[in-house]
Amino acid sequence: MPAYPEDDPATLRLELETVPRGTAVSEVVKQLISLLTTGELTPGSRLPPERQLAEELGVGRSAVREALAALEILGIVSVRPGSGTYLRDSTSELLPTTLSWGLMLSASRTRELIEVRGALEIQAAAFAATRATDDDIAKLGSYISTMKEAMASLDLPRFVDADVRFHLVIATSADNVVLRDLLQSIRSLLRLWVERGLSDKDQGDAALREHIAIYEAIARRDEAAAEAAMRQHMATAGARVASLDLP
Repeated sequence: MPAYPEDDPATLRLELETVPRGTAVSEVVKQLISLLTTGELTPGSRLPPERQLAEELGVGRSAVREALAALEILGIVSVRPGSGTYLRDSTSELLPTTLSWGLMLSASRTRELIEVRGALEIQAAAFAATRATDDDIAKLGSYISTMKEAMASLDLPRFVDADVRFHLVIATSADNVVLRDLLQSIRSLLRLWVERGLSDKDQGDAALREHIAIYEAIARRDEAAAEAAMRQHMATAGARVASLDLP
């Protein structure tokens, strides 16, 4: 079958329930995972548009958009601008289960997961400093530019998106598939609430400075500096999370 069949997702009969108030994003993710793992949608199938999903779930389009972004980072779906969102061919059977588990984490377990993520990010930065290609470093630089532009216009959602993609490049350039996949899964679990901790300009400016330090250390192939810069960034991010009202 072609990778992206020309089906009409609007005609799909979806078994979706109205989402309870106050739990929009996590419930949307749960229901979409359930839909994607039942076999109703085969690999390569296009999902219904955001508007249709929002109407059937009884939530705003922003909640659907955020849920799809989490699934994209996890590697379950692929978003093609101007075309739609598709179920990926290579979706792991383990990752949807992992994501469902993560959505039910207690506050203490969430903080423990954040600690694990921090350790993995630090190791990834150290690896990236010696293994990143010139293209990887160029991508990191492009996301630094995007973060600068986002802060200049106080576009925090755009900043967060560039932040996530910056870390994805580091994980990929570490050239360790197990490390990359672990980070991809953990970051997707935490994205649903942790990145909401970036809520004002001061926090954004501090995060930008930390990302620049990480980028510059990797660009000059300084493993110790990259590890130290990422450690500082994870400490700051952890402090922000500690102040959140975690589920």
